Amino acid sequence: MRIYRGLPRAADQPVALTIGNFDGVHRGHQAMLARLAEAADDLRLPAAVMTFEPHPREFFAPHAAPPRLTPLRDKLEALRAFGVTRVHIARFDAKLASLAPEAFIRDVLEQRIGVRWVLVGDDFRFGHKRTGDLATLRAHAARFSVETMHTVECDGERISSSAVRAALLAGDVARAARLLGRPYAIAGRVGHGEKLGRKLGFPTANLPLRHVPPLSGVYAVRVGGLPGGPRDGVASLGTRPTVRAGGRPLLEAFILDFDEPIYGRRIAVEFLHKLRDEARYPDLETLARKIGEDVAQARDWFHAANAA
Repeated sequence: MRIYRGLPRAADQPVALTIGNFDGVHRGHQAMLARLAEAADDLRLPAAVMTFEPHPREFFAPHAAPPRLTPLRDKLEALRAFGVTRVHIARFDAKLASLAPEAFIRDVLEQRIGVRWVLVGDDFRFGHKRTGDLATLRAHAARFSVETMHTVECDGERISSSAVRAALLAGDVARAARLLGRPYAIAGRVGHGEKLGRKLGFPTANLPLRHVPPLSGVYAVRVGGLPGGPRDGVASLGTRPTVRAGGRPLLEAFILDFDEPIYGRRIAVEFLHKLRDEARYPDLETLARKIGEDVAQARDWFHAANAA
């Protein structure tokens, strides 16, 4: 997959394109990507995606923007897995935000991307103050054809990044998994921490987080990227209020029946079942007892899940 950071001055060849933020790459996105790949194959064009960095909502209201479901690296890996061969990462800034819809079509889509076929959602909005819509796109598409993707639903609910966030915020990771088509996961490289978990009898793999995550609490998890394959575990995601007030979010995963050095290894933590909310305890001894209860509860959950 070829990745273009920023928009080229001129297109090097025509493409089939879809446009969006693709945060989470949920089942609605996956349906769009499947249709993109099909059309690109029929038209013998590269299957291309145009996405934005930062997310437009982060540009307009950085302190009010919702948490990201997927960092850029993970999003790119997911796009590649669904057959995308080109990704244009457009820098979302004041210049791009101020483009009139007609200018976006002419200068960006036609001249700089080389669109010959484009797929968008039926609620697609673009251009200055989101004044462009599907009718605008069709009216000014001189060099490409336009196709729309209707809403994809799950259990009568429209699948969207917002719906996934709402499920995660409520701790309903099973519902989030149905919307995503897979368990929600956070990936990263294991870093060195304060070794507090080891002192408490529960050594953890620590993943520092660049962005505020869309969920918090203590979960039964599956950890991938380990020697020998995935392992069950218990993960705490939050600010560790017992240890330090006002700390940055941290993901700590205790991997069951596993004690090998994995510093620097890239792992993925899948959230399978919420055990409890994060809480502050009076001392580390009480915290250690509670972690022991979490581990026992997680083992019971895995046993029941495997027996079902």
